[in-house]
Amino acid sequence: MLRCRVNNKAKGLSMIVGYTSHIRTLSTSADAYIALTTNFNLWWTNSCNKIEKIGDTVIFRFGATYWEMRVEQLKVDRLVELVCVDAHHEHEGLPSTIQKEWLGTKLKWVIRNLDGVTQIDFVHEGLVKELECYDICKQGWDYYFLSSLKQYLDTGTGTPYTNDNIKPENKT
Repeated sequence: MLRCRVNNKAKGLSMIVGYTSHIRTLSTSADAYIALTTNFNLWWTNSCNKIEKIGDTVIFRFGATYWEMRVEQLKVDRLVELVCVDAHHEHEGLPSTIQKEWLGTKLKWVIRNLDGVTQIDFVHEGLVKELECYDICKQGWDYYFLSSLKQYLDTGTGTPYTNDNIKPENKT
């Protein structure tokens, strides 16, 4: 889903535009934070490294595609924010112009406790419908965030990308 949210802040207005979604789980906020910092390999892609502190970089690989992200914000059990600093996105049937479309976009996961459940609000700021990669990236987030991460938090087993599972519905 595409949403535009305007937040009044002391320093002015900030506009957030991009893909947004959320999941709810009975897992703790600590479990969610660990999934979003050190266990990406168990729900998103098994070809990545862990993050520990602000300024760290993590590279997420999907075959020939990769995105390098820098950690912008970390708040234990509450927030993980990454910004894309390098990108090489390839997808059969899409033009080569998609390769760098993620550059400068931000991934932000906000973890909240609501009535006995943990909610993770996610926004991929900058992933907008005007990008040529939007539809395939939305499918990817719908699969990896809404399905695989939720499954991982609920059962301990996600369905991350591996070189063995490159079906179109599993490929970002």
